[in-house]
Amino acid sequence: MASVSYHIANLLEKMTSTDKDYRFMATNDLMTELQKDSIKLDDDSERKVVKMLLRLLEDKNGEVQNLAVKCLGPLVNKVKEFHVYSIVESLCDHMVSEREQLRDMSSLALKTVINELPASSTALVANICKRVTDRLSEAIVRQEDVSVQLEALDILGDLLARFGSLLVSFHPNILDALLPQLASPRLAVRKRTIIALSHLVVSCSPQIYARLMDFLIEELAKNSSMSTTRTYIQCIAAISRQAGHRFGEYLERVMPLIVQYVAVDDDELREYCISACEAFTLRCPKEITPHLSTIVEMCLKYITHDPNYNYDDYDDDEGQMDMDEDDDGEEDDEYSDDDDMSWKVRRSSAKCLEAVISTRHEMLIEFYKTVSPQLINRFKEREENVKVDIFHAYMALLRQTRPSLSLSLDPDAMEQEEGTISMLKQQVPALVKSVHRQMKEKSIKTRQGCFALLTELVQVYPGALTHHIPALIPGIQFSLGDKNSSSNMKIDTLAFVHCLLVHHSGEVFHQHIGELLPPVVTCVADPFYKITAEALLVLQQIVKVIRPLDLASSFDFTPYTGDLYHCTLARLRAADLDQEVKERAIACMGQIISHLGDHLQGELGTCLPIFLDRLRNEITRLTTVKALTKVAASPLRIDLRPILGEALPVLASFLRKNQRALKLATLTLLDTVVTNYSTALSPQMLDKVLVELPPLINESDLHIAQLCLTLLTSTAKLHKASLGNFLQLIMPDVMALVRSPLLQGGALKAMQDLFEAVVRAGLPGLGYQDILTHLLAPLVSPQASNIHKQAYHSMAKCVAALTLTHPSEAVGVVNRFLMDVTNPRSPTVQSFSLLAIGEIGKHIDLSGIPQLKDAVVASFSSSSEEVKSAASYALGHLSCGNLQEYLPFVLSEIEANPKRQYLLLHSLKEIISLQSKSAEGVKVLQGFVSDIWAQLFRHTECVEEGTRNVVAECLGKLTLINPSALLPKLQESLKTDSPMMRTTIVTAIKFTISDQPTAIDSLLRHSIGDFLSTLQDPDLNVRRVALVAFNSAAHNKPSLVRDLLDTILPQLYNETKVRKELIREVEMGPFKHTVDDGLDIRKAAFECMYTLLETCLDRVDIYVFLEHVEGGLRDHYDIKMLTYLMLTRLAHLCPQAVLQRLERLVEPLRTTVTTKVKANSVKQEYEKQDELKRSAMRAVAALLTIPDADKNPQLSEFVAHIKSTPELQSLFESIQRDACPTHDAMMDLS
Repeated sequence: MASVSYHIANLLEKMTSTDKDYRFMATNDLMTELQKDSIKLDDDSERKVVKMLLRLLEDKNGEVQNLAVKCLGPLVNKVKEFHVYSIVESLCDHMVSEREQLRDMSSLALKTVINELPASSTALVANICKRVTDRLSEAIVRQEDVSVQLEALDILGDLLARFGSLLVSFHPNILDALLPQLASPRLAVRKRTIIALSHLVVSCSPQIYARLMDFLIEELAKNSSMSTTRTYIQCIAAISRQAGHRFGEYLERVMPLIVQYVAVDDDELREYCISACEAFTLRCPKEITPHLSTIVEMCLKYITHDPNYNYDDYDDDEGQMDMDEDDDGEEDDEYSDDDDMSWKVRRSSAKCLEAVISTRHEMLIEFYKTVSPQLINRFKEREENVKVDIFHAYMALLRQTRPSLSLSLDPDAMEQEEGTISMLKQQVPALVKSVHRQMKEKSIKTRQGCFALLTELVQVYPGALTHHIPALIPGIQFSLGDKNSSSNMKIDTLAFVHCLLVHHSGEVFHQHIGELLPPVVTCVADPFYKITAEALLVLQQIVKVIRPLDLASSFDFTPYTGDLYHCTLARLRAADLDQEVKERAIACMGQIISHLGDHLQGELGTCLPIFLDRLRNEITRLTTVKALTKVAASPLRIDLRPILGEALPVLASFLRKNQRALKLATLTLLDTVVTNYSTALSPQMLDKVLVELPPLINESDLHIAQLCLTLLTSTAKLHKASLGNFLQLIMPDVMALVRSPLLQGGALKAMQDLFEAVVRAGLPGLGYQDILTHLLAPLVSPQASNIHKQAYHSMAKCVAALTLTHPSEAVGVVNRFLMDVTNPRSPTVQSFSLLAIGEIGKHIDLSGIPQLKDAVVASFSSSSEEVKSAASYALGHLSCGNLQEYLPFVLSEIEANPKRQYLLLHSLKEIISLQSKSAEGVKVLQGFVSDIWAQLFRHTECVEEGTRNVVAECLGKLTLINPSALLPKLQESLKTDSPMMRTTIVTAIKFTISDQPTAIDSLLRHSIGDFLSTLQDPDLNVRRVALVAFNSAAHNKPSLVRDLLDTILPQLYNETKVRKELIREVEMGPFKHTVDDGLDIRKAAFECMYTLLETCLDRVDIYVFLEHVEGGLRDHYDIKMLTYLMLTRLAHLCPQAVLQRLERLVEPLRTTVTTKVKANSVKQEYEKQDELKRSAMRAVAALLTIPDADKNPQLSEFVAHIKSTPELQSLFESIQRDACPTHDAMMDLS
């Protein structure tokens, strides 16, 4: 402390020097000290530093003054509060000083202090704000000196922006001071007043807001002078931008005035009116809806408003004007632009149209009819800035067309989307005609706009430019030429060419390759690395176009092979290149060799060793592995023998690296090499690879394990001589993975393929019986009980795969398992034996084995649930081996054994599911459909809900087999009087809806309304399952329900309400327990609402939706958790709508966060409450990401309360830390 004080005293002494350099250096050193977090000043030093810095503001040297101002920023966080007050008081005094320079410095210093005030010290900030506000309001009202007034307005704007909510008591005075300034003779004063007012409305009370809006609307209606009218419109637009959520209620009063003033012949006024409409569109989406057609009409009228220019010459001209004419045109523009304000009107019209298009997806078809042709026509705009905004408006239209296309996997996703694309298709010729003229303009900005627009078009509608390539080639060549382009222009052009090549059929470009290739080859040699990288990407795509390997092509590519190869080779060889260029050169050369290698035989000796060299380089190895995979997989069978001997040990070493992406790519390459080059490999070469595989075959990364198994399978099929050590080296890890409960999907299939390949390879010690013994060994060991029951399914599938290699052994193996079923050593062995019998029986007819059927059915009576489940599974799978024999038996058993009904129905479900997977299976099952249907219908009214659910699933899956006959039957059954049957029927519909296109879709589209009409069913359970079915449809196939939402949503919202008649009290001994029978249906309704956010948001009235979310925030624990998730999602998807309702949403969140659990509560209650608090705070954190939400008084007060409570603050900070920087957490796909 002493040393700091001494150092500071030293600096202060130097600041009094007569030498300005001494003063400057001392002040600079002081600033460095003050910026250190560790500095602590004693009272005396604080006082002296404050006094000195205020004195230096009056220094004769400007640089010293500036440094003194900069020092005040960090100083306010280092000194005691009373010093901060004295600084602020002094600065306010200086601001009204007679000396202009001191005034300027003081106002600058005051801004610095306000921006540095610590937001956490609420009391300090509030006191300072109040002191400053009084003085500023006084300075503004006095109007003695305009410069003082401007500075005061500026500082007041900053104060209101940062601490508006702390100044609520001063808002009336501030408003009184500001309103008269809107009529000030100085435009600069008006402008700053508007900024200050726009910051005021974010945090002011409703009364102040109403007073301000009434004043503005009345003054606007008076229209006392055109100049003030313009100011009032600007002010209204600014208020709408800053506090649109509060502006909505005044829109009906404002819009007629805006429409009235747009018609006045004053371009500046028109610009402000149209800009205001843009603000209303973006910030008051609900209230502006009735006025949208007027706004669009207005914008389309004024986007062509150019009274000083004649476009007729342009229309007659076909884009072939020479440069002299161009120059003359430009001179005319310059001549008229000084006085011509009409371009501002056109620009604001384009921006307003962009706002309307971006926010109104539902009007897309209307936009394509009215707006699109007009925008295309205006691409001829003479003013560059306006033209770019017109391009942006059209790109917004294209972007709005794009998301709806990827909404669903439906083949006929929605009629609207088909309509928009077909309308776009019709307009493409006019669009290209209009754009291609612009592509040879001198203006780089215009050409970049053209390419951005065309790129968006091609991404929205692939193939759009198929017939227009000749029109685009000259423009592309022009922009890739050195004389006419900047680096960014070339990069944008190359990016467009790449997009064009990717989204169009290759044949379209064949006749233009001669024109397209030379400029791209030139760009590959460009000294700027970004241009080179982009050009190499285009080159890679051109290679695919000139010689596609997957299609027959008659195009003669040989003239271009040399150019492609040599320009890429030059980049591949160079060692001192940027990383991106190195990688792109490797990838491009890989593509060239894989597509054109048979015409480059003489060059392989040069090129392949470079690949080997890049493979050894840590930075380029991953890209090289991927490029070599392309080459190795090429149907041209490129001769890789020269490098295989050296490459394999390097690749083997990659399997030890701790880089997942590298391991995955290496395993894929090795498998490709073994598959395509097995004759060039020796066992010694492969040994180095195989020895690295065992550590990778485990459950910690199933994708890598799967690729290892696939590589071993290929080796067993094509190079079995290398597997001499399989039994000792690899088998233990393979067997350990088989016993893993996590083995499933692709990895399990790869495991089955491996066993099959190894047995067929006929290696010593690896015959059918040997591997079977290895597989079954764990079952007879004492550790059998340690194996997870899920692993038995995997093991059973592997046993079946083995047995399929020797079908003659099947009966003997099944008999062995049968003995374990009839004389079980343990339930685990019995259940495994049943699973294995089922898996074998699925592929091989086992109906010839006596007692098998009886033994499986007898297992239904086991005391072990595991055995019962396995028996049900086995019977279903066995039946698929001989449907004629087993299916009638299963149906008769269902009828005869009510006690086993549930298990037998599960077997039936397995039969239907398995048979539905192949066309052959469906054909066989068709003959039994009527019998199964009749049997199922006998059980639709079963009292057991579990049984009804299985029946429903069977009915749903059966309906998919013959939808045209069976769906009407389900529809007819809805008319039954039995609520249980209606429940089953509606649940069955849920199982007919999948996320993949199916034959039933078109039929469902017409009948789903009938099934969902059960949302009005008198029975509670029927309504609940109808909601579940609706949720399934909305999630998997939104197009089925989108057009029904108008009728369904009111019914859905109705189910979100708490019904008192469904709440009852149950006596449990001495205690009374409240039971809410409506909770499940409310939960189902809120789950539907959450799904609609993801899939049908554009069809939902978000304000009505928010009302019900608000109700859910006060509901039961489970529903609160759901609504917090919804709120988080809504804050991201519709921030403006949430901002409008923020006050009503904050209150229930505050209640949850501040609720305390009763002292005598059980542990679960504490845990529940903690989880609720955590989820509520996540929602609060999401709300804070909405622009301007932190200026809302209720939310900022709530956040301040959280931060002032230590327990809540630590929880909130941890949640904010955990929150991802982007809304959707990115998955690590490396």
